[in-house]
Amino acid sequence: METNLDLNWEKCHFMVTEGIVLGLKISERGIEVGKAKVEVIEKLPPPTNVKGIRIFLGHPRFYSHPLCNLFNKDTPFKFDQECVAAFESLKEKFTTAPIITAPYWNRSSELTCDASDYAVGAVLGQRKGKLFYVIHYASKVLNDT
Repeated sequence: METNLDLNWEKCHFMVTEGIVLGLKISERGIEVGKAKVEVIEKLPPPTNVKGIRIFLGHPRFYSHPLCNLFNKDTPFKFDQECVAAFESLKEKFTTAPIITAPYWNRSSELTCDASDYAVGAVLGQRKGKLFYVIHYASKVLNDT
C-alpha cells in the first residue's frame, strides 16, 4: 500500500510447485519452454512479408542474416531456400531445451559478444562444469551508418 502497488489476486498463485510465466514453465527443474508455445512455433508457416519476419524475429530477440536482408529498402521480398533454412533452424532452436536458465547468483557469469558486417550479438550465461547455460540473448541489426 505504501508504494501504491496493487496485486491482481486472480492472477496470483502462492505455494505452487510450477507455473507458466510468459509462455515459459518455471519449476524446481528450472525454466522450460511451455508446450503451448512450442506447438505454436512449430506450426508457424514461413512469413509472406517483411511484417511477418519482424513479428517472428521480435519474439526471440534474435536475428538471422538471410531473414534480416529482407528488411533492406528497395529490395523485393524473396523468401528463397536460404531464408527457409534460416527460418526452420530458428524455429527448431526456439522449441528445444534448454533455451534459457535462471541465473545462479553465487556463480560467476560470462558475457560472450560477436559482431559482423550486419549485426552484433551477445549471450549472457554461466558454466556448470564444462556446460554453458544461457541466461539471456541479445542482438541488433546494424544499419549502413
